Amino acid sequence: MKLNLKSAVGPIVLIAVVLWVAIAFAADAAEKKGWGANDPYAKYYNPKELEKIKAKVVKVLEVVPMAGMSPATAMEVREGNTTILVHLCPTWFAKPADIGVKPGDSVTLRGSWAEIDGKDVFLASKFKKGESQEFKVRLTKDGTPFWTLTPEQLAAERANKED
Repeated sequence: MKLNLKSAVGPIVLIAVVLWVAIAFAADAAEKKGWGANDPYAKYYNPKELEKIKAKVVKVLEVVPMAGMSPATAMEVREGNTTILVHLCPTWFAKPADIGVKPGDSVTLRGSWAEIDGKDVFLASKFKKGESQEFKVRLTKDGTPFWTLTPEQLAAERANKED
């Protein structure tokens, strides 16, 4: 029996492409684990109980908000004598180096308090640094996370700076 290599190339390439796409989707799903609109973490944010905090940034870091989730970009801030852990967004949405603050910066945060794994955490919808810099990660009206929006919705929201 003679193997015809030309006729085998097409199916081999097709299988390789399918495997590559499957691996890419699996990696994407692992990177975004726990950040969906219907995942348990999303239920902690309460847009009806928003608070505003003025604080100084102590540290910008990555944390894992809940067991099994992919990492979050977060800040430790100091309000008076109290240190507060602030969750901002998944690191795949914005890394700590991307948010534009550093230790010592004064910020005004807006968001909702939650108790996660027995610890109080502030889930930010946005923060402002000075008059010109704002980092917003949720819709004001209902708390929808920006990372769950379509690219078109996100572009429209970022173009609309009203609050």
